Amino acid sequence: MIRGIDVSAYQSSSYDTDGISFVFIKATEGRSYINPKLAAQTKRARDAGLVVGFYHFLWPGNLSAQADYFVSKAPERAGDILAVDWETTSEGTHASNAEKDLFIRKVKEKRPNNPVILYANRHYWLNVDTTSYAGDGLWIADYVTAGKPRIQAKWRFHQYTDSPLDKNVANFASKAALREWAENA
Repeated sequence: MIRGIDVSAYQSSSYDTDGISFVFIKATEGRSYINPKLAAQTKRARDAGLVVGFYHFLWPGNLSAQADYFVSKAPERAGDILAVDWETTSEGTHASNAEKDLFIRKVKEKRPNNPVILYANRHYWLNVDTTSYAGDGLWIADYVTAGKPRIQAKWRFHQYTDSPLDKNVANFASKAALREWAENA
């Protein structure tokens, strides 16, 4: 397995890249929020030669508009990974299974040269999800031993802690293997 992190506006634009192979960067949320550090955090990842992913925090409703907004703001480069972050919003709501599935399909349609994956925590995957649709791969959050999420489904990425920042592992033998998957998914 290889190591990576995910960052948002809460993290520095000069985050540490030593010992990691990939980074996921929050790009957008809903139909109006864009990470103000998106460009700088992306430059940092590219300068370090990391495999780069971007994620969108999904809100219920207006799925086509959210998909358009995400792909208009996330940098477009073949081989970058796109992810939908499916969890409870600040208003205590969440997109439905059908909305989550539709969003993934719409983003994949708009960005056919990028794998599109689902980020969900263990609770959502086991208790909220009813379709088991994760697009091109599952990114599961479960704060246990790295690489040992407590689910039966095949996963590509595992967020195993949020202390002192979100740390992840990817189920690939090397950064080159991850890059090859991302370019051909």
